[in-house]
Amino acid sequence: MMKMLDHLEEWIITALMGAATLIIFVAVVHRYASGIPVLQDALIKINMSWAQELCIYMFVWMAKFGAAYGVRTGIHVGVDVLINRLNDSNRARFVIFGLLAGAAFTGIVGTLGAKFVWALSHTEQVSSDLELPMWIVYLAVPCGSYLMCFRFLQVAWSFIKTGQLPKHDHGHVEGIEDVKIEDIIPVAIVEDLHPRSVKKGDPQ
Repeated sequence: MMKMLDHLEEWIITALMGAATLIIFVAVVHRYASGIPVLQDALIKINMSWAQELCIYMFVWMAKFGAAYGVRTGIHVGVDVLINRLNDSNRARFVIFGLLAGAAFTGIVGTLGAKFVWALSHTEQVSSDLELPMWIVYLAVPCGSYLMCFRFLQVAWSFIKTGQLPKHDHGHVEGIEDVKIEDIIPVAIVEDLHPRSVKKGDPQ
């Protein structure tokens, strides 16, 4: 279960990004193809005005789950110059305090968002183009915030046990093992690799 949960953000973001890309592509093709006289009459009957609104909502959901992914992988920007100058015990206290503060903040935002969504679900407010109930759109706030809160607690627990924070390596590719220094085969560099000028009479 935890193994699946560890990749939840990637799956959601990948699905939403792929769907948004496909929808935008279809909408653009539809817009330009509608100017072709042969296809104009048939394509005008197809309403694609909802595509932009749907993609905006999908990017909102991507942003909320992307924030949780950032906490889990350690890619959020943080200023830790002063904290790193402290001794290990004091640094650990500040790090744990920061993680718990992040969990408390996102937990509060998630709770307030859940109350807002609950109140909104009892209204008939819908979006302009899709006529989608707005509580579904705003559901991204409690879902993303609660997941972010969980990630803060997860990172805090891992730091207490191991003393390590997640660090994102931009050069790492998922599924490819990192090469260790001892696995690198040394290659001798031969001097004077450039071919010397061939003079008349030299053996070829």
